[in-house]
Amino acid sequence: MQVLWQRRISSLLQNRVNVPKTHWTFWKKWGKHQLHKVTQYNKGNDSLYAQGKKNYDRKQSGYGGQTKLIFHKKAKTTKKIVLRLECLESYCRSKRMLAIKRYKHFELKGDKNSKGQVIQF
Repeated sequence: MQVLWQRRISSLLQNRVNVPKTHWTFWKKWGKHQLHKVTQYNKGNDSLYAQGKKNYDRKQSGYGGQTKLIFHKKAKTTKKIVLRLECLESYCRSKRMLAIKRYKHFELKGDKNSKGQVIQF
């Protein structure tokens, strides 16, 4: 019984991640390490003028009900976390994305004393 609880606690801790708000990482443009601001990437709104959306709306219009399938069998419970790294040099400000693993709980703090592991990437 105790082994079962230990496994459950360890699996809960593995699904937590704590990321610092700044990260010192290599930048190809300058060929050296720079300080970067770390934020979480969020997808923007879908465009109403994308070709697929226009085709779908055209097919759906009028009589006849639902014309294309609606996907219901979702398998994943988490999404991959994508970090947005922005260079803190005033003349640069260039950005790039960095995908990390799937986590159920994501924090953008960076305090070493708080719960959850500090990620190393």
